[in-house]
Amino acid sequence: MKLAEALAERSECQNRIEELKKRMVRSARVQEGDTPAEDGNELLAESDRVFARLLELVSAINRTNSRTQYDAGRTISDAIAERDVVAKRRDFLAGIADAASTRQDRYSKSEVRFVATVSVAKLQAEVDRLAKQYRELDTRLQELNWNTELI
Repeated sequence: MKLAEALAERSECQNRIEELKKRMVRSARVQEGDTPAEDGNELLAESDRVFARLLELVSAINRTNSRTQYDAGRTISDAIAERDVVAKRRDFLAGIADAASTRQDRYSKSEVRFVATVSVAKLQAEVDRLAKQYRELDTRLQELNWNTELI
């Protein structure tokens, strides 16, 4: 099985767990004398099977990511961590740039005027650079996901 297939199955397991939870909640309590729409014990048993499969997949994915080289100095796990931090930093700086560039209309000269305290142009350039770095990391990760056998 390829790493990408395991990642897709992991996502399916996570979605299935959420679906089972919703179904279980709907069937967890009924009016006295009524029967639930679904058997709660069957739903719990199915959730146990899905959680067991999820554990297998996550363990194998983590093992594979930590043992597979992304490049000469990093593993896939290292590259994922870098990609995630790049995304968080990009979002952080984009939020600051948005706040600094928000225009506020003034209807009279007596209204308070606001000015930016940071360079929006510099922030936006850094956001663009980080977005490119994220795309490059993610594209290489996707390539490795489809070419790497699950350990």
